[in-house]
Amino acid sequence: MDTGGNSLPSGPDGVKRKVSYFYDPEVGNYYYGQGHPMKPHRIRMTHALLAHYGLLQNMQVYKPLPARERDLCRFHADDYVNFLRSITPETQQDQLRQLKRFNVGEDCPVFDGLFSFCQTYAGGSVGGAVKLNHNICDIAINWAGGLHHAKKCEASGFCYVNDIVLAILELLKQHQRVLYVDIDIHHGDGVEEAFYTSDRVMTVSFHKFGDYFPGTGDIRDIGYSKGKYYSLNVPLDDGIDDESYHFLFKPIIGKVMEVFKPGAVVLQCGADSLSGDRLGCFNLSIKGHAECVKFMRSFNVPLLLLGGGGYTIRNVARCWCYETGVALGTEVDDQLPQHEYYEYFGPDYTLHVAPSNMENKNTRQLLEEIRNNLLDNLSKLQHAPSVQFQERPPDTELPEADEDQDDADERWDPDSDMEVDEKRPIPSRVKREAIEPERKDSEAPKGTVEQARGFDNLATNETLSTKSVDVRPMAIDEPTVKVEQETSNKASDPIYPKS
Repeated sequence: MDTGGNSLPSGPDGVKRKVSYFYDPEVGNYYYGQGHPMKPHRIRMTHALLAHYGLLQNMQVYKPLPARERDLCRFHADDYVNFLRSITPETQQDQLRQLKRFNVGEDCPVFDGLFSFCQTYAGGSVGGAVKLNHNICDIAINWAGGLHHAKKCEASGFCYVNDIVLAILELLKQHQRVLYVDIDIHHGDGVEEAFYTSDRVMTVSFHKFGDYFPGTGDIRDIGYSKGKYYSLNVPLDDGIDDESYHFLFKPIIGKVMEVFKPGAVVLQCGADSLSGDRLGCFNLSIKGHAECVKFMRSFNVPLLLLGGGGYTIRNVARCWCYETGVALGTEVDDQLPQHEYYEYFGPDYTLHVAPSNMENKNTRQLLEEIRNNLLDNLSKLQHAPSVQFQERPPDTELPEADEDQDDADERWDPDSDMEVDEKRPIPSRVKREAIEPERKDSEAPKGTVEQARGFDNLATNETLSTKSVDVRPMAIDEPTVKVEQETSNKASDPIYPKS
């Protein structure tokens, strides 16, 4: 089987991969608040498209087991996790000091079911890592995950728990090296920070750089100490198109795969880098975005696909549906099937949307400078760093329920999910969105870049250290995960009723 380059087609003749897909039918019920651009409902819309395109029958579908507090505390500070568990819209006015300390309130509002939401999306990402570690699948997908801004003890950029860091820590139990690639329009600062001093995790982020949230991700930020040259940042300007994006993505990632030789890859597929995103300023088509998934798939390395940003929700659903097809090696039809969210996709009712005619501010000269700079950094790497032998701890216990065996009859309710976000809005939030809906993330306060980022596991919650999270295998008192028995999926379209 071919193992490198862009050798594997994603059409009907593509080499098939065994795919595990994580979805909780409750995820679409969570509501950040009136005027807030982050809408978990987009995950339900994506799932509906997958069902009506018939893609679910080609995957093993799992409902994730919610991550427990001790799972979240493998990266996050105990008091921060306790705060997320206890805070509610009714009690937040009594905890103003804590809200400020943990950066919760505006971009990251308190809403009904906040902690359950965090447990759900983190459980899907860690569960996907467990499936990959046990060779249950070749590719695991959790579109509810990918919340890359969350820090050890604070929320940031609509993200509360960093499911990506937790999934990578799980993968490191089995794999000596893990590669993280981020194609969200925003810099993957939370993940980079966590592994900034490690040579076991390489982070590569392609993002808008300049006066733009979170303000980090300079090309000169390359890692620190043992992690020097293991952080790659690809700073881009407005209007980048498919051709320019791939001019950087393919040679850089190709060289990373050659030199770093990861045992597993985590790809954050934030859809706010698509043309026409509510908060974005790039000009990628859905096929151009998905070409990155196709390219990573071609290396035949265990792959975890996660969601992320994306604020024009009809395009988010289009994108992640198409990328699920790419993961499966199936080309899906451009004409959308009739389904309960069909009216969202008018007037064309097609899967693909043409990019705009916006100016591409990324000149060829600038792109060549970026590419040469990063390839030069990669040439300085020690090839495939080794890890000292140590006893491997047991895997996290996440025996996800197989959705094919749960509520088989109820799932086919034709009237399911017809009414959107009926929960009573919680007042407040995201001032810039409420005042000027069209303003961009660039107006958020610019983040600071410490020379040596990350929080020491042993440090106090608010003290920066030159160490990042310890990425050695971490012993936890949990039995080995039980592997689910394979069952054949239903051929019909599993749409979950709204509870």
